[in-house]
Amino acid sequence: MLKIKKTDFEFTDARGSIVQLIHGGYQQLNVITSKKGVVRGGHYHKQNEEAFYVISGSLEVTVNGDSHRFAAGEFFGIEANDMHSFTFLEDTVLVSMYSNGVELEDGTKDIFTE
Repeated sequence: MLKIKKTDFEFTDARGSIVQLIHGGYQQLNVITSKKGVVRGGHYHKQNEEAFYVISGSLEVTVNGDSHRFAAGEFFGIEANDMHSFTFLEDTVLVSMYSNGVELEDGTKDIFTE
């Protein structure tokens, strides 16, 4: 299931801003850059819940056949066992967080396509 998430804390003043996405609960953090027109995903994770924060750009996220668009400043999550893919509508930068990490201790990866 796709979940719209709220940031933990936001602060803005004349110097700029701080956006605190989380303060616990995730084991892996990635920054993803994708070019307009790229499609990523087409998989699910059995052991990971994911959260994504869009830094810049926009994308269409499809989870279990349902699609939703996200743009800069939006925050969303995907539960374990939900098939998902991303279609990037413009050059995009986003932060991805995984509850347990995709690379498992035994050397396998928590990424499944079927």
